Amino acid sequence: MTAVDASLREMRWWDIDPVLVLEKELFPDDAWSRGMFWSELAHARGVGSTRRYVVAYDADERLVGYGGVAASGDLADIQTIAVARDHWGTGLGAALLTELLRHATAFEVDQVMLEVRVDNTRAQKLYERFGFEPIGFRRGYYQPGNVDALVMRFTTTQETPTVQETPAQETEEKNNHG
Repeated sequence: MTAVDASLREMRWWDIDPVLVLEKELFPDDAWSRGMFWSELAHARGVGSTRRYVVAYDADERLVGYGGVAASGDLADIQTIAVARDHWGTGLGAALLTELLRHATAFEVDQVMLEVRVDNTRAQKLYERFGFEPIGFRRGYYQPGNVDALVMRFTTTQETPTVQETPAQETEEKNNHG
């Protein structure tokens, strides 16, 4: 299976239920709520919006991934990114990240930030391949487990790898909102 087996498109309100299923499966302790996704999508609509959320569906029309980015001024933040376990290692996480960085660039930001669990080394490797650099920690960021977050930064003047250039050996996982 490859990332090509999944199609990406803008997230809509009718995607929230399948997104919540995947969210709770992957992140049972710190899953986003329905209200959080509704709020983010409400802010992603209209002229001048500085948020974008995307979903990925496989050939069977099953949601297999999603992600979101928000921008403010010259800074963007990867709010969330997730890939269904049976699609780990296919390059889908790289495809989602590529799309989110494309949107961040369209927002004309200088930097893109994200938080990732310190124990999620596979996701960290994905971000490093894209040029994200660790810049700090947020102690106890992920609750209720009290797990620290590694803060990473990408400078938009860097060249973003394309999905084809990015090896698909790593597990891509979501980093919660900041």
